Amino acid sequence: MIEMKQISKFFGDREVLRSVDTSFEQGKVNLVIGRSGSGKTVLMKSLVGLITPEQGQILYSGHNFLTMSAKETQALRAEMGMVFQGSALFDSSTIQENIMFPLDMQTNQSHEEKVERVNFCLKRVDLYNCNNLYPSELSGGMRKRAAIARAIACNPKYLFCDEPNSGLDPKTSIIIDELIYEITHEFNMTTVVNTHDLNSVITIGETISYIYEGSLAWRGNKDEVLISENQQLNEFIYAQPLTQKIKDLI
Repeated sequence: MIEMKQISKFFGDREVLRSVDTSFEQGKVNLVIGRSGSGKTVLMKSLVGLITPEQGQILYSGHNFLTMSAKETQALRAEMGMVFQGSALFDSSTIQENIMFPLDMQTNQSHEEKVERVNFCLKRVDLYNCNNLYPSELSGGMRKRAAIARAIACNPKYLFCDEPNSGLDPKTSIIIDELIYEITHEFNMTTVVNTHDLNSVITIGETISYIYEGSLAWRGNKDEVLISENQQLNEFIYAQPLTQKIKDLI
């Protein structure tokens, strides 16, 4: 489990996160939702150590990430996998080289062991025989699946996904959502996903933290989000186009 306690972050005089208290549960898909500029990206960057909050605690299994030694921080980061919004694959490297990169950085495995792990990860995300292809030879959905394969290469305890459906068509977005849900439960990871995608909220949101103007405005799950009495959350949810599947649930 990851816990955020009284997290505040300033940029100059502007308070971007305001005393945020929330938690992300192990073995579940934990969503962070909110309008652009609400602070959810700063929240995720704080979780992975790219930004340091001025106040509060970020607890990984009870240990405060913000006060760890350099050695402890390095060990924890080795347990994290990250899927970036634009996939962030290395264009000049093959898919195999991309997925092998964290294995080169974090493990002492032999080349044969690394290739075996690469093949396992590619198979898990349904990218058969793509080892020697380059990112430019893949579709957007395939690149996102390759990014997921790289993120799970080191068998992380924690998986962070920043807008994983950005730029994808609805059908491909559903495939990515299903994959994230499946691997979260299969590997018992603590998965945190930033998303604007309402379909993701309704289908895989096992816990949902709604950030409004830097504060935690609501917390619940996919079964509660459509019947919330929180005005800001309702304006966010119902301002978005509703798919037929979602309409059927209302």
